[in-house]
Amino acid sequence: SLGGIVVSQSLRVGGDEMDDAIVTHIKKEYKLLVGQQTAEEIKLEVGSAYRMREEVQAEVRGRDMLTGLPKTVVLSSEEIRHALDEPVAQIIDAIRSTLDKTPPELAADIMDRGIVLAGGGALLHGLDERLRHETQMPVHLAESPLTCVAVGSGRSLEEFDTYDRAARARPRRNGKRRY
Repeated sequence: SLGGIVVSQSLRVGGDEMDDAIVTHIKKEYKLLVGQQTAEEIKLEVGSAYRMREEVQAEVRGRDMLTGLPKTVVLSSEEIRHALDEPVAQIIDAIRSTLDKTPPELAADIMDRGIVLAGGGALLHGLDERLRHETQMPVHLAESPLTCVAVGSGRSLEEFDTYDRAARARPRRNGKRRY
């Protein structure tokens, strides 16, 4: 790829959309209102993208939609995994779509080196294992997944002039250099 982007796809699915899926599930199944913070805590405590060795449960408090009073329910990791099916499936579909568009010579490199997960959604228990299962490729968690994208973007800005000169010096398809 010579340091350039070969194939890209943008997907607006991550940790926040997973939290939304949990809020929707609890509202629909239990007629219970919970906030985003509670949904995030549920996701971190019992959420998963792949079957856990040991299924766990979490006690969740919210406001009963029928009575308006506080109510407690017990959620299993299995039902939260099902609640997360749609956002996780969207991520998997985007990865497959991107891999389908990848030139064969780069696909071989990706098969060897694998996929690197970054961002808060990467911390979802079993996401790496699910992607490994679905793509049959190695999947790794980035070092410092919560901050690595911001750090990399900052480094790119610091080195913008270097990248710009390199991009301008690359030959065009007709063989002429551009400056």
